[in-house]
Amino acid sequence: MKVFITGSEGFIGSHLTEKLVNRGYDIKAFVMYNFRNSNGWLDDLSKDIRKNIQIIKGDIRDFDVIKRETKKCDAIIHLAALIGIPYSYYSPKSYVDTNISGTLNVLQAVKQNNISKLIHTSTSEVYGSAKKVPIIETHPFHGQSPYSASKIAADQMALSFYNSFDLPLIILRPFNTFGPRQSKRAIIPTIIDQIMNTKNKFLNLGNLSPTRDFSYVEDICSGFESALSVNNIFGETINLGSGYEISIKDLVFLISSLIQREIKVKKTSERVRPHKSEVSRLCASNKKAKKLLKWKPGFVGKQGLRRGLIKTIDWYKKNSILKEVDNKLYVI
Repeated sequence: MKVFITGSEGFIGSHLTEKLVNRGYDIKAFVMYNFRNSNGWLDDLSKDIRKNIQIIKGDIRDFDVIKRETKKCDAIIHLAALIGIPYSYYSPKSYVDTNISGTLNVLQAVKQNNISKLIHTSTSEVYGSAKKVPIIETHPFHGQSPYSASKIAADQMALSFYNSFDLPLIILRPFNTFGPRQSKRAIIPTIIDQIMNTKNKFLNLGNLSPTRDFSYVEDICSGFESALSVNNIFGETINLGSGYEISIKDLVFLISSLIQREIKVKKTSERVRPHKSEVSRLCASNKKAKKLLKWKPGFVGKQGLRRGLIKTIDWYKKNSILKEVDNKLYVI
């Protein structure tokens, strides 16, 4: 099967690309063109993996290149997105251009090139603060940031193509993915980086009370692979999450205990979201994924989170100078 992956150079994208190559898939990796000619995290994969990847450079906002490069592909996994909630407050239009218009380009390419399957990536942020946990896929949407609003619109545009044109669509909705290669803009790398590199005991963080369902990247990639292999579930939206929630405060002290360094936390105003924009609670129901994808997370509960954090911390210790990619087109 020939699979076209957008956002392949990013955090989840690079792990998924690596996994699918190892599984024998024919991968065409679409990466954001940049002046450094960098392929993001794909450049860090082994030579044996890289030689089996066809890398295409371009821009998700350019329909012509998306249509041209997806011809003769069997499936598309659409991961490319402009992420980062704080930046969305300052430049909301860029999120519309990339996350909505970029998704529309992919949908049009699937339709015009008769692609057999599209896996579109959503985010748990579309739910906003949970009204009830665990969150099932029919939970109402609540756009509490321009980022989440752009992802809601992208999801709805994708579903409109399924409803209007029978587009072979599956939407996967990961919950707070973490692991090696994640940008320092995300909360877990931020905590690890500050604990490892601060000269004093104080960590500068935002609100500590929200809870999140942190899902290890290996589990999320397994969910995508499962969606590639199953049939007859088009039109479905499926959560991918561990089903275990932890507060940011408890997460901080769990990570500090694993690194074995005493810390204190200082709440910093510039790291706090606007009050109505703060998502207070996210925790996934993964029953639908278990039923339709025959998928279940391997990193479950507090012990699963600990195992994932240990693997992540070990990676950051070996890669203390983190690569920050130029284009930010990476999915959370």
